[in-house]
Order: sequence, then structure tokens, then C-alpha cells
Amino acid sequence: MKNFLVKTIANAGALAVAVWLLDKITLTGDSTGKEIGTLFLVALIFGVVNFLVKPVVKLLSLPLLILTLGLFTLVVNALMLLLTSWLADQFDLSFHVDGFWTAVLGGLIISVVSWALNVILPDGD
Repeated sequence: MKNFLVKTIANAGALAVAVWLLDKITLTGDSTGKEIGTLFLVALIFGVVNFLVKPVVKLLSLPLLILTLGLFTLVVNALMLLLTSWLADQFDLSFHVDGFWTAVLGGLIISVVSWALNVILPDGD
């Protein structure tokens, strides 16, 4: 359970950095507390998408991953971020990613920051 919480906090931090750096990834709220709550819920959705959908997409795109020497992973990460944005909209959360190329850059930022936070934050159950 602690590992799940640490990964969710890392995802929330990585999403916050992407929102801060990119103008076309938006997170709005009435107050800072509401924005933090929305960010945490979006991080949960992002974690579930990465846990359930991403392995299937990577398996189906394995030939492209091999052909591009892994660079197609950037496209897969962008699609997961766009799916998260769509799901957040379905749950009436104020998180939106505007465009594919923004999602590619956002996915790259999220991957790097999430990796760094997972290195720093303690893990284990």
C-alpha cells in the first residue's frame, strides 16, 4: 500500500511539473486545495491507465518499438496522457492536454520527473 501511495505522489508531482512547464496542459480549480485534489485524482487515473492499458498497447506495438529502437515509447506515453486527459474530462476533472505534440512533450517530462521522484522517494511495503 505504501508503494502505491509513493507512486501516486510521484505521478502527481510529475504531472504538476508538466502543468507548470507547458501552457497547453491545463489544470484549473477554484482554490489551491481543489487543484491539489484534482491533481491527485488525475495522478490516480494516470496510474491506473499506465497499469492496465499501457502494457497492452506496448505489446500490440512491439514491432514498432523494435523498429524504432524504443522511440515509439514516446508515442505510447503521449497516448496514455491523452487517454488520461479524456478520462479526466469524463469524470468532470479540470485537467486537459491540448494536442498530440503537447502530449509527447508532456509524456517525456512526466517520465523523467516521475523517474527522478521514484529514485528519491522511499519505496517498499
